[in-house]
Amino acid sequence: MAGSEARADVIAAFLAAAGFGAARLDWLAADASFRRYGRLSGSSAPALVMDAPPGREDVRPWLSIARHLKGLGFSAPAVLAEDVAAGLLLIEDFGDDTFTRLLAKGADEGALYDLAIDVLARLHGCPDAVPAGLAPYDTERLLAEALLFTDWYLPALRGRETGADERAEFEALWREAFSLAVPPRPTLVLRDYHVDNLMRVPGRDGIAACGLLDFQDGLAGHPAYDLVSLIEDARRDLGPGIAARARDRYIAQCPAAGDHAFAAAGAVLAAGRNTKIIGIFTRLCRRDGKPRYLAHIPRVWRLLEGDLAHPALARLARWFDRAVPPASRAAPKAEAAP
Repeated sequence: MAGSEARADVIAAFLAAAGFGAARLDWLAADASFRRYGRLSGSSAPALVMDAPPGREDVRPWLSIARHLKGLGFSAPAVLAEDVAAGLLLIEDFGDDTFTRLLAKGADEGALYDLAIDVLARLHGCPDAVPAGLAPYDTERLLAEALLFTDWYLPALRGRETGADERAEFEALWREAFSLAVPPRPTLVLRDYHVDNLMRVPGRDGIAACGLLDFQDGLAGHPAYDLVSLIEDARRDLGPGIAARARDRYIAQCPAAGDHAFAAAGAVLAAGRNTKIIGIFTRLCRRDGKPRYLAHIPRVWRLLEGDLAHPALARLARWFDRAVPPASRAAPKAEAAP
């Protein structure tokens, strides 16, 4: 309680110094991270406060990429005030119209995905898309993410730790697969590019109409990653033909995406991402006490099975068939057995 009260005092002092001391602060629903956002109202301009507790979150990557994206002409939130040491930012409020909410209200799915694709194509076409000094999304990082499957999901499903030999084989097969996803020219990969993190910004047109969120983990990597992140959504099923329409629109603007090498890289990265997500959703439940993410695991398994059908992933597909036969591909129990 004392820690919460002390944090509240730090936030109140930050807002007062920024000229928002009299504003009403309403905290929004939390996500899978330790960051939280609060909406300020009753002040001269609508704004959000980002609370990223030091030691658990770092606002500097968000600040760097936000400013870079804005410099390239994309709609990342403007920064109104900052206290990096305290882990507090005051940022532009884009409102409530995430693509997810718009879709739930009956918005044109194809048009929203068209806009999302146009943003990606424009970003990937920028020769200076990668900020100076940005870390690479390389094989070692991709591999560490894929291993969340053997380190979290398999033990939760089976009730025992993954054997060393089985894990080593899994790692070797992924290392081989990720060699097909080395980008000829790295781009900025936002890494969580899907409809929950995209917003329709009022009063803006073209790519500026698409507000970008949750990009603080961006790295320099293959352009196929954010494309598959968008069209293989862990949290929702796309309407009929939307994924194919999105791919075709992307290829029309980035013709190199139509070749076999890009398709193979996309399949590998999609499979790796979905493998990682199954592990992350399990960890969110078992470690962080957030069981609601388990409901998405059957969908992610379906996506992963589609990815593994690509010939480049044949050996990994056989490993998955042995480790988790199709009939066993389900969410683990929310709690470990006593």
